[in-house]
Amino acid sequence: MDNAAWWALYTRHQHEKVVAEILSQKGFEVFLPLYDSMRRWRDRRKLLELPLFPGYVFVRGLPSRRLQVVSTPGVHMILTKGDQIAVIPEDEIQAVRRAVDGNYRVEPHPFLRIGERIRVTRGSLEGVEGILVRKKNLYRLVLSVEMLAQSVSVEVSASDVEAAGRQGAGNQLRGGLIAGIGEARKNFPSPVAVYDARLDGAQ
Repeated sequence: MDNAAWWALYTRHQHEKVVAEILSQKGFEVFLPLYDSMRRWRDRRKLLELPLFPGYVFVRGLPSRRLQVVSTPGVHMILTKGDQIAVIPEDEIQAVRRAVDGNYRVEPHPFLRIGERIRVTRGSLEGVEGILVRKKNLYRLVLSVEMLAQSVSVEVSASDVEAAGRQGAGNQLRGGLIAGIGEARKNFPSPVAVYDARLDGAQ
């Protein structure tokens, strides 16, 4: 589908997989990112494959095929911005796709718009940018789809990231942290202290 843009479809509850399958049969390129979640009941446990963005399916569409999309069983609507169909940026889709396709632990995360932006320097996520957060002793890269106001997180090694916009800065980030900038470096010679201070202030 040349020149087709990514759209976000809002679906009926728990109809994401059905919608994705029907649209694929209609010849659309569909993206439904999933993750594994262990659910526990009193007598058993089961590993489920759940949508990373509950209630949403991404599809490449053209205005001429809009009716084919909205008439699909399970589709409530195509997300719009004003009176136009909202376009999901290609880089947001590809970042999530690479995280899902790679050997990473991916899961939903509270939406983040502001934070320490970093870039992955190696591995299958090389070049992907996002926000770095720390969860216990683990570092996670948070990727967002702005139109949905939803995010996902991926476990990463701090040795594989650098500050976004600073090529070759990776060496300063080794040891599991992002170094401070400007006056912060003078006040906190240890990059660990800089990063911990930021986290403490956010709590």
